[in-house]
Amino acid sequence: MFLYLVRKLFYTFLVIFGVASLVFILFNLIPGDPARMVLGQRTDSLSVKAARTDLGLDLPVWKQYLKYLNDISPLSVHNPSNSKSSIYLDTLIYAKPLVLGKMASNRVLVAKQPYLRRSYQSRQPVSTVVMSTLPNTFYLALVAIVFATIVGIAMGITAAIYKDSVWDRLLLVNSALGMALPSFFAAILIGWLFAIVLGKYTGLNLTGNLWEVDDLGEGIHLKWQNIILPALTLGLRPLGIITQLMRSSLLETLSQDYIRTAKAKGLPNRKVIFKHALRNSLNPVVTSISGWFASMMAGVVFVEYIFSWKGLGYVMVNALNSYDVPLVIGCVLTVAVIFSIVNLLVDILYGILDPRVRIG
Repeated sequence: MFLYLVRKLFYTFLVIFGVASLVFILFNLIPGDPARMVLGQRTDSLSVKAARTDLGLDLPVWKQYLKYLNDISPLSVHNPSNSKSSIYLDTLIYAKPLVLGKMASNRVLVAKQPYLRRSYQSRQPVSTVVMSTLPNTFYLALVAIVFATIVGIAMGITAAIYKDSVWDRLLLVNSALGMALPSFFAAILIGWLFAIVLGKYTGLNLTGNLWEVDDLGEGIHLKWQNIILPALTLGLRPLGIITQLMRSSLLETLSQDYIRTAKAKGLPNRKVIFKHALRNSLNPVVTSISGWFASMMAGVVFVEYIFSWKGLGYVMVNALNSYDVPLVIGCVLTVAVIFSIVNLLVDILYGILDPRVRIG
């Protein structure tokens, strides 16, 4: 188990390193000047030059790249004695650095919290912006995947039990429709139907957040109803996938020899399905749920933007529009870490659900 976790952590490091490098390279290939975006189009060349120096954009691209990797890495090399060095150990920037040992040329190996830099637009630390919006995205993705999991598994079991019946065909048509609807179109359609056309009956708003200030400005209140429409929209596609996978996996399990033996012993059909077959049918469903939950944390951009849900996707769109490179890379790296953690948890969960799958 220990060696397996070490290997997974090493692969996670490689994934995050690759993602950070790819995004950095792409932003340097795209035409545009972040300094001019920060100052606006009506500015003079001296101000732009000063802004580029302040943002570190006056350095060669390869130095910018190495400095950025040095910033985001929890283990990095610094020169504490030279304040003019691009890798100077600035205790005001790096939170609680721990010197692990000295290296050549007066440089030291430091353990620290990854520094994602500051937003070009708000000048706030990127980590602060990400951590303030990530919970909103997490709550939205969690509610959506719980809805899709409960309803999808129930629909898949029903379709498998009543195979080739009217219920089976109806459920399969519904799941196929959910998979075929693009998220942005489903968001517009659901928002228009339930918030505008039927708004006076449902009491739901097209836009809103989990926490909102009341009309009198007297306090912040929890508004659970604002999460219903974006969660419903976000859960439609995984709902269709989970239904199909649950149906196919359960039908395959029910055809196994040990299931036929259980039926031959006279066990009730309900007990055969829910005690013997269901547990061994959940592996592909768990894989789908984990993948969809991780992708929801990254792919809620359209849904959050249409419903004005102030989450990670909403912030990422605004950062792309304003060419805020540190904020975009910070959001992408956060998503990459979430993917890696979810995949690790799923591998461990496999061994719990299915005794045939063990980590040796």
